[in-house]
Amino acid sequence: MYKYFIIGIMTISCVNLLGQIPVLKYTNANNDWKGDSLGNHRAIVQMKTKSDVAKVVIPWRRRDENPQQKGVIVVDAQTNQIIQNVLLKDISREEGTVYFEPVSGVGKYYVYYMPYHLKGTYYPKTIYYKIKNTADENWLNKTSKPTAQAVCTEIQSVNEFNSFYPMEVIATQKETDELIKKNNDKSFLVFPEDRLHPIKMANDLPYRWIEKGVQTSFKGEALRGENFAYQLGIYPVKKDLKNVHVEFSDLKSTSGAVLSKSVMQCINTTGVNWIGIPETFIVNVPQKKVQALWCTINIPENAKAGVYSGTVKVSAEGEQSTTINFSLKVNNKIIKDNGVDEPWKQTRLTWLNSTLYEKNTVIPPYIPLHKSGDEIALLGRKVTIAKTGFPAQMQSFFTQEMTGIGNQPKDVLTEPIHFHFTKIDGKEIKFNSAPIDYTEQSEGTISWQVKNTSQEIEMDVTGSLEFDGFMNFTVKVIALQDVDFKGTALHIPFQPSVTKYILGLGNIGQKRPDSIAWKWHVDTLNQDGAWLGDVNAGLQYSLRDEHYVRPLNTNFYLQKPLLLPDSWGNENKGGINISQKGKAILADNYSGARSMKKGDTLYYNFRLLFTPFHALDTKSHFANRYIHKYINTDTAKALGATVINIHQGTQINPYINYPFILNKEMKAYIDSAHRNNQYVKIYNTVRELSNRAYELPALFSLGTEIFSPGKGNGYAWLCEHLDSNYIAGWYTPEANDAAIVQNGMSRWHNYYVEGTKWLVKNVGIDGLYLDDVAFDRDIMKRVKRALLQNNHPGLIDLHSANQYDKADGWNNSAMLYMELFPYLNRLWFGEKFDYENNSKDFYLTESSGIPFGLMGEMLENNGNAWRGMLYGMTDRLLWFDNADPRPLWKVWDDFGIGDAKMIGYWVDNNPVKTDNEDVPVTIYKKDKSVLISLASWAKTDVNIHLKIDWKALGINASTATIVAPEIDKFQPARTFKIDEAIPVEKNNGWLLEVK
Repeated sequence: MYKYFIIGIMTISCVNLLGQIPVLKYTNANNDWKGDSLGNHRAIVQMKTKSDVAKVVIPWRRRDENPQQKGVIVVDAQTNQIIQNVLLKDISREEGTVYFEPVSGVGKYYVYYMPYHLKGTYYPKTIYYKIKNTADENWLNKTSKPTAQAVCTEIQSVNEFNSFYPMEVIATQKETDELIKKNNDKSFLVFPEDRLHPIKMANDLPYRWIEKGVQTSFKGEALRGENFAYQLGIYPVKKDLKNVHVEFSDLKSTSGAVLSKSVMQCINTTGVNWIGIPETFIVNVPQKKVQALWCTINIPENAKAGVYSGTVKVSAEGEQSTTINFSLKVNNKIIKDNGVDEPWKQTRLTWLNSTLYEKNTVIPPYIPLHKSGDEIALLGRKVTIAKTGFPAQMQSFFTQEMTGIGNQPKDVLTEPIHFHFTKIDGKEIKFNSAPIDYTEQSEGTISWQVKNTSQEIEMDVTGSLEFDGFMNFTVKVIALQDVDFKGTALHIPFQPSVTKYILGLGNIGQKRPDSIAWKWHVDTLNQDGAWLGDVNAGLQYSLRDEHYVRPLNTNFYLQKPLLLPDSWGNENKGGINISQKGKAILADNYSGARSMKKGDTLYYNFRLLFTPFHALDTKSHFANRYIHKYINTDTAKALGATVINIHQGTQINPYINYPFILNKEMKAYIDSAHRNNQYVKIYNTVRELSNRAYELPALFSLGTEIFSPGKGNGYAWLCEHLDSNYIAGWYTPEANDAAIVQNGMSRWHNYYVEGTKWLVKNVGIDGLYLDDVAFDRDIMKRVKRALLQNNHPGLIDLHSANQYDKADGWNNSAMLYMELFPYLNRLWFGEKFDYENNSKDFYLTESSGIPFGLMGEMLENNGNAWRGMLYGMTDRLLWFDNADPRPLWKVWDDFGIGDAKMIGYWVDNNPVKTDNEDVPVTIYKKDKSVLISLASWAKTDVNIHLKIDWKALGINASTATIVAPEIDKFQPARTFKIDEAIPVEKNNGWLLEVK
């Protein structure tokens, strides 16, 4: 790292004889120097005469603020040595004067500006070198005398991606003022711009617009069927603009053909949100700021070739509109798939407003809903609706093994879910309920509404149940007169048998405590409900109001936390108490005392997830062997892997959550895997987005809709090419890939769905690897439909770093992502999970996925192999260099575990137990043989005895053998007698085969 700095002196800016700052040639190097030390930009200077002091004026036209605070490094190109005798004067964003000692005399010198170094690796901070004196005093004295004039010949970036040219080369203040003066009759200027020159600056005009001047017309060219895009740069010169909007006319050709304005839109002012609801956006533009408006034309394939003309009118509240004469040449060729194979032409911007796969069709393995009276049947479960509109009863038919669906129901509730509205005098409000009105009855959704009335308030309930077990309730409470409440509460009366375990409300996965008292603290706690359940029946609920906005997660919760619900939170008077009350375990969700005036409205909304979602698919789980490494597909096959996960930051998927650049290379790899009968899944999620995304400038033009506001910094590219209102995300050093944190739910999720469909169709991906996510179940359903198109396998596995920490608001990964579980094929929970010190209840509820119909794998330090086998979990091949489940895979194959019935230690009638409750047993049962997995949570080494129901196993004890096969790094070979004590080391276990 270079540690030489320069002294700076501020004086008046230098200009040429005409008073204009010239524009130099801009070129790109081929990563010829190290950005982390010298910076990403340099001026190339020619010295034509010998002298002790050279002076050069560099018209760098910089977009960064406060350049006078940043150092400069001068390097002798002939020796590649840093020159220490350097002096800076007259440093501004427009230009700077640099004096230096031309040590090698005549020749080339490099002036590196914005030198920096990075602090940190995956979440780096860019620290720009300050100006510091390293010059010799005698040499400094010479700078006051006449000096030799050096010439700056070009501005060069370390590579093309870091270049500022042309849209980040700023206009000078004088040039900007002169342009405004020429157009002093306008309150705002409009700069039409083509799609290949995305507008990137908000605080400056690009010099390109000075060269072109203010244009009143625009010409474009496209193909039939193409998604054509262009920009309108809005620049208020006299005052702030309010409610800027765009009006399109039809475009007409000389032959009379018409492109209807109905195929045109401005993505900044109109759109469709992630659940298919049309939206309009108010665009306000501050004075002397640049706002890009991106406009699209979806040219029909049947459009006639020709030149189409019309107008685009830009208006703002109280201002005279500006009309741009618009001309579009449509060539005769029809482009494939609307041109989306060329995203650098911004052809995918229309994806932001996509409604693809919005229809709530049933997704396998789920079955259509069936309604009979007020009973609704769904896969493995049944829900009965009470007259109030809330669930009267919920029943699960999943067996305790979780491998099938039985005939015996397991009730979740002791009585219907209900509200209590208690007046100040202690009296309960009684409601009269109108008949249930079923407003939708489709295979995927059944919805209803009920009006509950009393003298004091009206409670309008809108409920829905979907095919996967998700229920949503909008509870609108309207005051019909002034009323004071002592309290308001939602009561969920659970059967004790389905509250064995708990997640949420500050509890890690564990046995439910006898009592829980919880209060709202949204500033630090990402908590708004709980999951209470047993393995084969449970219920997650969360409390919300009409203002709910998804918070950030995965390291960033504190920067955008939950909003306190007006209803449930009630100025932090609300909370949740869970304890025994009569025959029930009562979840008392209270909001405290409050007053309502006549006409006041509150929303006591809540959501339910009825678990489990489906039975375990053990056969598929044990057959699909995952490798998590970019590796030759033949090598992966030789290692026994059937599913290859391609992480971000790899050669064919280098850019995080933007797998659209090296598609040919990715497809070639996937084709190779398919020839080996292997699946390939790629890392692609929504949480943060690579700075390599072609659409990045357009996305930033949408304000904070796509990207979360923040304090900026991060990797140098972000600092130099974005304004400061962003949160820097993950950085991949190997790819110089810097991510920006996204802002919860947005139209980018529509793009994500379309992008998934495109990847399946054009690249052949078999699924997605999700690494913590920032989207909800509505998007997950759409993504799953996209992955399953045309009978593709549609595999999804979800990894999560343990969310139970300060930065994530003390949430549980399983609690946070449970709404996505119905569409996953595997869990990988995960990073920062402690497999040595957490209980078997934690394993079961937080890591295994079994209470939800899923199975998983372990990550942190490769997990605990003995404990993992109780749940069918291993580590993942080659995630770490020493991650190797192959010895266990061999035992699985030798035994034939895919054809065995898994009976977990949680099953009451498990035929095999031990005499030590801290050493549980899960078995994999076949006809006449069984594989016994046992693992210890005892505090010391112990000896245990097996307690075997031989009849249930169908094995004759007198002829049975108990053999521990040798398994590398797991256990030695050993044979045990039927009644022999089995030694179990602390935190270890055995895998035993009984025949």
